[in-house]
Amino acid sequence: MTVAGELPQLPAIVTGFVRHARSGPVRHAFRHRAYQWLVDLDDVPRLPWYLRPLAHFDSRDHVDLRRYLADNGIEYDGRVVMLANARVLGHVFDPLTVYWCLDGPYVVAEVHNTYGERHVYLLRPDEHGTARTAKEFYVSPFYDVSGSYRLTFELDRERIRVQVRLSKDDRTVFGASFDGVPRPATRKAVLTTALRMPLMPQRVSALIRMHGVWLWARRLPVVKR
Repeated sequence: MTVAGELPQLPAIVTGFVRHARSGPVRHAFRHRAYQWLVDLDDVPRLPWYLRPLAHFDSRDHVDLRRYLADNGIEYDGRVVMLANARVLGHVFDPLTVYWCLDGPYVVAEVHNTYGERHVYLLRPDEHGTARTAKEFYVSPFYDVSGSYRLTFELDRERIRVQVRLSKDDRTVFGASFDGVPRPATRKAVLTTALRMPLMPQRVSALIRMHGVWLWARRLPVVKR
């Protein structure tokens, strides 16, 4: 199972850290404080007007999950919990959106790159919350579309964790994770989180480009799309 114990109260703000680490030829690692939203897909929060600039959800930002499942031969009408970024001042960038199908064996991972493209992976994690799949989508300009992913998901009342490892030739070349603690998304929590970590989607976009420039400046070869 991918869900351990009780779920946190939803909607929730999950505050924690994003970590990235890549192996050679240019080694690079970082950790940044971040937050995401954990919401029931059938009960997405609509905040008071004065908080909407700080957090707003638009269905166009993400895949139509139930249609996607149906297109893949899966008729699912159970509960779905989504881990994602909300729009802030009208902008959103969500490198990885995770959907837990709580009444079934599936987890769906929706990946976005900085070119405005998306790709969706249908996963069936084992009892430890781990799934494997071939890489099928261009994400980083420093990796081609080859290799395989090992993804691990943890969802419970006290902790939310998503970990991704990219392997090539049986060797892990890249790892990324988000590890955080959920708390109820009260009006006070929304405001204080936005003040402590302002413009989160914009910050994510900027940090991706900043670290990309750092790698390019160290002559890491760029792989064309």
